[in-house]
Amino acid sequence: MPLLESINLLYVLSGLGVGFLVGMTGVGGGSLMTPLLILLFKVHPQSAVGTDLLYAALTKTVGTLVHGRRQSVEWHVVGRLALGSIPATLLTIAALHWAGSPSPAVTHVISVALGIALLITAPSVLFRQKLQDLSRRKAAAMSPATTARLTTLLGAVLGVMVTLSSVGAGAIGMAALIFLYPGLEIRRLVGCDIAHAVPLTAIAGMGHWWIGDIDMPLLASLLCGSVPGIILGSLCIGLIPDRAQRIILAAILLTVGLKVI
Repeated sequence: MPLLESINLLYVLSGLGVGFLVGMTGVGGGSLMTPLLILLFKVHPQSAVGTDLLYAALTKTVGTLVHGRRQSVEWHVVGRLALGSIPATLLTIAALHWAGSPSPAVTHVISVALGIALLITAPSVLFRQKLQDLSRRKAAAMSPATTARLTTLLGAVLGVMVTLSSVGAGAIGMAALIFLYPGLEIRRLVGCDIAHAVPLTAIAGMGHWWIGDIDMPLLASLLCGSVPGIILGSLCIGLIPDRAQRIILAAILLTVGLKVI
């Protein structure tokens, strides 16, 4: 069946809704899309994670091009993150393949990893402003060498977390970067986070494709909705107060995280 003929309207609408929320709030799509696919549409957890990773890689490539043209990416920070995340991603994919993915045991691990990632993401969203304030007070406490090592360690943690759950590169990565680089503007940290997410999600997504976890018709349907959704969401920034957005999103992530586990 040709790919375009297999487009599912419900998946398109889901992509539209999640894209709108991502464009308006900046929260990573994996935190919203993967649980939606698993809980509402009953997509197999491994297929949901793998498909969402390629979906994220394609959409964030566009975001990276925009940030790159605006010169809002600190490429040395992206390099430090990738130094940790790429090896960790490859090792995690190899472990999944060795464990016999897809299998019930691997499915359980992925479901638990997704739930934990969502539970960590919730406070990262809710207390982002407090983290910014704390990071400014602690700005002089770390040496540049320590910051570089912790950035690479952060990349490794994100590599494992994102490969297992497709969640973490957005809210959790941003929260950690705010703490590590309090002197950088938020727009530059966002640029770093998005630019790093491209190779991370692309390699993880291709790894899941290799072990058979990608649903191409699902991916095409999501992209058909998410692209206009992100554009619409970006145009609606500011309609809902930031504090209200963070409280609502944190509550959703906390509830879904507990449900997935």
